[in-house]
Amino acid sequence: MKRCFLFPGQGAQYVGMGKDFYDHSPEVRELFSNASDLAGFDVPGLVFNGDEEEIKATDRSQIAITTVNLSVRRVLALRGITSAAAAGFSLGEYSALVDAGVLAESDALALVVERGRIMESVSRSLDSAEGSPGMAAVMGIDVDAIQHALSEAGIGDVYPANLNSPVQTVLSGSASGLREAEPVLKQAGARRVIALKVSGPFHSPLMSEARDRFADVLSGVAFSDPAKPFYSNVTGDLVNTGEEARRNCAEQLVAPVRWVDEEAEIASAEFDELLEVGPGEVLSGLWRAYIKANPSVTVPCLPAGTVEKISTVMV
Repeated sequence: MKRCFLFPGQGAQYVGMGKDFYDHSPEVRELFSNASDLAGFDVPGLVFNGDEEEIKATDRSQIAITTVNLSVRRVLALRGITSAAAAGFSLGEYSALVDAGVLAESDALALVVERGRIMESVSRSLDSAEGSPGMAAVMGIDVDAIQHALSEAGIGDVYPANLNSPVQTVLSGSASGLREAEPVLKQAGARRVIALKVSGPFHSPLMSEARDRFADVLSGVAFSDPAKPFYSNVTGDLVNTGEEARRNCAEQLVAPVRWVDEEAEIASAEFDELLEVGPGEVLSGLWRAYIKANPSVTVPCLPAGTVEKISTVMV
């Protein structure tokens, strides 16, 4: 079975999830313990008992999300289920980098701790009397229509951040920019504009300081060449070397997530099956939207976010 693993990011609902993996496997409990040591707080307590407001802070959510994703990967491996290729959405790329042999698991966990701290610090420096910067999902119009509407209205500090599907784009921006954008986008044809539960304007030029600070952190970590095909959010294409992966990790903080382009590359590789390796079904849903727009693509994407669902996956 030729599979590609897809690792979700902060679009998934993580509060309370992963408990079945934690209870099921001593290997997962070991992973959570390692993550807690690196983060300096109780990661199981946050994931299993924290509230949505607490886990929304990116210095908390990033290590929690990555730990849950890697827990799912560990349980799959215990069942003999491995990948032929890997991709991750936004933060999910760090789990994919582990799966592709680019980063050691311990290095990936340490990096997301620092990534979260830096991004939270920079995001809070962008707070103003008008509120905190953030992100919003726009449904029903494509990214070209969004950019045209924002340009015509003269709205600045709002940028396409996640290119999820032809009719779903996530924007990052300042509090005032996102407020001004909502009525403009609805007038342009958007069905809905939904504020996301995140603490900063990720994947946008507003995170330039975070990119520069994180690049210094990345310079001290070993990146190997991918041991299997690994797809990049920054380019939407395959990554060939560890150095390219390192550069992309910094650039990802300011560049949009080109998920539709990645999906096209994954579809062209003719996998037998895709697995969403993490809780929820965000990426499975985006894949269904992709194949609806591209009927010649028939490979399924199966969620593997619970021990019960993993038990149905064929070795």
